[in-house]
Amino acid sequence: MIESGGAAVRSLARALADRDADPVLLFVEGTAGLGKSHLLHGLAALPEAAEAARVWWRCGGDGGPWAREEPWREPALLLVDDVHRADEDELRRLRRVLEALGPGCAAAVAHRPEELRLPGLPLGAPAMAHPYRLTVLTERLAPWDEERVRRAAEEVLGDDASTDEAARALYERTGGVPRAVVDLLALLRERRPAFAGTAAEVAAAGVPARSAELVLSRTCALAPAHRPLVWAAAVLDAPAARDDLIAVAGLGTVAGNEALLRALECAALTEAAEGRYGFAVPVVAEAVRETVPGPVRQDLHRRAAAALSRSQPVAWAAVAGHHRAAGEDRKWLRAVEKAAESAAASGRYQQAITLLEGTLATPGLPPWARARLAPLLARNAVTGLRSDQTVEVLAQIVRDADLPPAVRGELRLDLGLMLCNQMGRFTDGWQVLEVAADELREVRSPLAARAMAALVMPYWPGASLDVHRRWLAKAAAAADDSGDEAMRTAVLANHVGLAMSGADPDAWELVARLPVQSTDPASARQAARGLCNAADSAVWLGFYGRVDGLLAEGRELAARSGAPYTEHSASGTRLLHAWWTGRWAGLARRCEEFVAATADMPFIASDAYIVRGLLALAQGDWGEARSWLSQRGTFGTENLPVPLGATAAGAVVRLLLARQEVAAAADRARAAWAVVADKGVWPWAAELAPWAVEALARAGDTAGAHTMVREFARGLGDGCAPAARAALTWSRAVLAEAEAPAEERPGALSAAADAYREAAAAFAELPRPYSRALAAEGAARCVLAADTLTAKGAEGGGGDGEGATDGPEGAVGGSEGAGHGSEGAGPDVDSAPAARRDGAGGGGRAAEPVASAVAELESCAQVFADLGAVWDATRARALLRTRQPARRGRPPGRPSHTDQLSPREAEVAQLASSGLTNREIAATLHLSPRTVEQHIAGAMRKTGALSRRDLAHRLEPDGPS
Repeated sequence: MIESGGAAVRSLARALADRDADPVLLFVEGTAGLGKSHLLHGLAALPEAAEAARVWWRCGGDGGPWAREEPWREPALLLVDDVHRADEDELRRLRRVLEALGPGCAAAVAHRPEELRLPGLPLGAPAMAHPYRLTVLTERLAPWDEERVRRAAEEVLGDDASTDEAARALYERTGGVPRAVVDLLALLRERRPAFAGTAAEVAAAGVPARSAELVLSRTCALAPAHRPLVWAAAVLDAPAARDDLIAVAGLGTVAGNEALLRALECAALTEAAEGRYGFAVPVVAEAVRETVPGPVRQDLHRRAAAALSRSQPVAWAAVAGHHRAAGEDRKWLRAVEKAAESAAASGRYQQAITLLEGTLATPGLPPWARARLAPLLARNAVTGLRSDQTVEVLAQIVRDADLPPAVRGELRLDLGLMLCNQMGRFTDGWQVLEVAADELREVRSPLAARAMAALVMPYWPGASLDVHRRWLAKAAAAADDSGDEAMRTAVLANHVGLAMSGADPDAWELVARLPVQSTDPASARQAARGLCNAADSAVWLGFYGRVDGLLAEGRELAARSGAPYTEHSASGTRLLHAWWTGRWAGLARRCEEFVAATADMPFIASDAYIVRGLLALAQGDWGEARSWLSQRGTFGTENLPVPLGATAAGAVVRLLLARQEVAAAADRARAAWAVVADKGVWPWAAELAPWAVEALARAGDTAGAHTMVREFARGLGDGCAPAARAALTWSRAVLAEAEAPAEERPGALSAAADAYREAAAAFAELPRPYSRALAAEGAARCVLAADTLTAKGAEGGGGDGEGATDGPEGAVGGSEGAGHGSEGAGPDVDSAPAARRDGAGGGGRAAEPVASAVAELESCAQVFADLGAVWDATRARALLRTRQPARRGRPPGRPSHTDQLSPREAEVAQLASSGLTNREIAATLHLSPRTVEQHIAGAMRKTGALSRRDLAHRLEPDGPS
């Protein structure tokens, strides 16, 4: 309809709505393609115009209606289009018609201001005699902004294809001119293969035919002597100053000024900004360039390169493009080098990388150019963020036998760093770095220390801690020999990562030695990396109070010195920190945004994938959890850094246990444990150990579980790793709980409860609220199980017991099944006699720990709920039901929930909507699969759901009640 329905349009509508209203004359002004005719049709469709006579008049065509000498006596809307095409006679007749407008009448007169015979006078001269009380208004149409272009793209291409990148490219190429936008979208809609939303596809779509025809017709209307100025604008391909246009056109000052005036008069060019001239629709420059003869076009490019080289600052990338188009290859390559250096100096690494990649991919590039440009590409790619394409380019170049050894060694170093840090290809990267270290050492390059320092970092799977320490000694010696401060800082930054990963008490002294005040950008970048390394290690060790300060200082220094890769890695550390410290509000969205922002290099977002998977697991969305934990198939999880891989493996083991896939859980636990053991950085076992110990114990491999605990304890030694020490205590509690049923001694369960309490206290100190709640839940579970065992003994044994009485019941949070080595879901607590839920456990002093355990369980359930851990909260509440006393003061039997979901139905429905199977829900809630089936049937009946998927929709806040 009418998008620019401003005050002028509303005034016209009011005039039509009232027979006695004063007449209104509305001038609709806009350059070609802005939608003047579209607006006139919108005015004709106004509800207020329904009773008015609508009269159309297209100037320069049908001649319009007859001239009126008397005022219009009935309501009328006169719609006049293309007034700029009217001759003197038609303008005279139009003025007489408009002078006859009477009450209740209105007229809309559309024109292109750039094509008027008399500028500023759409009705020509002399001025018309305005009728009494005539209101004259003007509606000036403007190009669309980027947001409006985006909406148009969504309407034509759909939400998936209308990306930010595509909308920006559309806006830049069309200038927001609606007709050009619509025509270009039509080209993209018909594209095969289907448009994927990239700027490159927009650029390849070509020039809309109507836009090209208009500018070419206007250019041809110029005298031949004036056309070179329009050609110059097309070659410069951006709004330019008058002197630059004249210089590129090769015209003198007088002739150039005359040519510019004529180009503006015929609207071949427009004043895009004060003193700068170009095309109203930028993409038409392509169409104009194609009409220029080749030799003339090369001369224009040569003069353009010279003109731009004189400006300050020099746009070296544009200069390079003009030199290349002019056939000046040596000047082109020199300008490319300067453009890349300039972009890197200002932190525009992606621009430098894109330019260098395209240049190095040119067939027949001289060896001297490859030797100069390839190291520049490698340095930018390592410092910034890069895709597979850079790796492929560098891998080809290092095979060039003509490269000097020092250049080849430097390229190999940067290639190895990219493979390890940005691509996750650790095995390949390690081999490349080893070769680079040897090559650079042979040519006595200071970069040899940088290559050796890269081999110090312990995060990659494979090499043991001792290997990294040996490389540290070599790197330190090489850095000292080089006398290069940046190399010394690079070695120190990696020494920080190695020492902190191993929980070395002296690591914090190394952090303090980082030269954070250095004025050398190279040293500052390495110091920033060292600070972010320290922050990442602090997260894994459990020094959460230090993380924010280290990250803030590291990110600020990285931004100041130009190190976007370091900034991105710090963003991942922030997500891990938020997960463990319980700051989950908005965390899932932050993870997904980070993943989207680094979609072309998913390895950089591996922290975000893992955190998102952990959140999904806690929320009971097991399908999503498995997907995120496996990096959504973007790359193999075996290529994850060791601490992330161990964390992901621990979560997967927990998930397998919850699904009663005990053998698979044990196999996964053994494989993940072997990776950590080979590496020898035992603090990284913290997120794996409790779940791995449970998996082996439930699989019947108690000896293996004991071995894991012993190796974990021995590996930690006296290292300063509070999170790992809490996890070790947790693992011991798991093992004690797993072995208690075989001993049939309440004292064994009490000892397990004590260990769980100790772990919970340790996690509370860090603080890690989710881990603390899981450990506290384990303590409460053991107390209740011990009480049940005592009660059985007092009764003389026998009976199957309920709830937690079948063993560890998913030790470490009770989330992984219904009993040690059990295949089923355990007894159905919904059918347990009320007499067994009194929580007394025999009365006397025994009731006090039971009451305390029940209170602790209630607290855990609340913590889980506050965090958003739906699955954990549901499990804790299910265990509470086995001990909470029956309500007094109501008639016998269950409460009636005829129309609303009962609490149990709501819990079951919530888990079912998360994707859990009946068996998985049964394991979580201590019910039989049959009871779960009945609850789901009841929930579907009461909500009117037709399927489990429909049930999920109806449980949403905005879903049907």
